Amino acid sequence: MSPVVWGGLLGLGTAAGVALVVARILAIRRPDLEARVLPYVRDLATAQRPPLPLAPATTLVAVFGPALRRGAEVVERVVGGAPSVRRRLARAGLEVSVHEFRVQQVVWGLVGFGVAASYGLLRTWTRPGNPLPLLLVCVGAFAVGVLLRDNRLSAQVKARETAIVAEFPTVAELLALSVAAGEAPVAALDRVVRRSGGELSRELAEVLARIRTGEPVADAFDRLAATTGVAVVARFAHGVAVAVERGTPLADVLHAQAADVREAGRRALIEQASRKEIFMMIPVVFLILPVTVLFAFWPGFIGLSLSY
Repeated sequence: MSPVVWGGLLGLGTAAGVALVVARILAIRRPDLEARVLPYVRDLATAQRPPLPLAPATTLVAVFGPALRRGAEVVERVVGGAPSVRRRLARAGLEVSVHEFRVQQVVWGLVGFGVAASYGLLRTWTRPGNPLPLLLVCVGAFAVGVLLRDNRLSAQVKARETAIVAEFPTVAELLALSVAAGEAPVAALDRVVRRSGGELSRELAEVLARIRTGEPVADAFDRLAATTGVAVVARFAHGVAVAVERGTPLADVLHAQAADVREAGRRALIEQASRKEIFMMIPVVFLILPVTVLFAFWPGFIGLSLSY
C-alpha cells in the first residue's frame, strides 16, 4: 500500500475521532430536560415528584444486575427472616431495603466463592485430583460469605446501639437544661439536634421531622419507643410522651434517666472488669513473674557455676 493511501486512511481516522469528540462535547454541554424544567417548578415538593427511571450506573450493573437480583430472591427463599432483617436494618440506621441487603449477601457469597475457586484452581494445577471436594468447598465458601454479611449487620446494630447508649446521658442532660430554662419540648429538641451529632441525634432528628409534619409529640415519641431496639431510649421516649400528655415536670424525668444510665454504665464497667480479672492476671503470672524470678536467681546461679 502506497504512502498516499496510508496518509489518507490516517487523515480519515483522525477526522472521525475529532468529529466524535466534538459531538460528545456538544451532547454533554446541552442541559437535559430536567435541568431546563425544574427551575420553573421548584416550589413542588421533591417527595411528590415521581421518581425518574434509574439507568444502569455501570456496564457491570447492567450485565450482572439481573443475575444478582435472581440470586437475592433465591437467598431470600432459602434463608427467610425478612421481618427480622428489616428491623435490624432500621436499628442499624441503614437506608437499605431487604432486597438490596440480599444482593449484598449474594455479592459477599460470590467473593467467598471466588476465593475458594482460586485456591482450588491453584491446587488443581499443582496436584490434580477429584474436583468434587473443591466444588463443595466453593459452595461452603459461598454460604459462609452470605452468613458473614448477616453477621456484619448484627455487628453494625450492636455498635450503633452502643453508641446511642453512650450518647444518651449527654443528650438527656442537654434536653433537661433546655426545658428547665423555659423552652418547650419541641424547641428544646430542635436546639439539641442542631447542637449535637451522633446516632441518637439522628433518631431525634427523625422524631422532630415527624412532629413538624403534623404528628403529635406524644405519638412521635411513642413510635420511637416502639421501633428502637435500645431499652434506655424506649424508656426515655415513653417518659417524654407521658410527660407531654400529663404535664409532669420533664426536666426531672430527664435528669433521673440520665443518672440511671450513667449508674448502669458504671455497673456494667465494674462487671466487665471483674470478668476480665483472670485474663488480666495472665501477663502477670506468665510474663512478669518468670522474668522477675529469673533476674533474682540468675546471678546466684552464675556465682555457683563459677565457684565450681
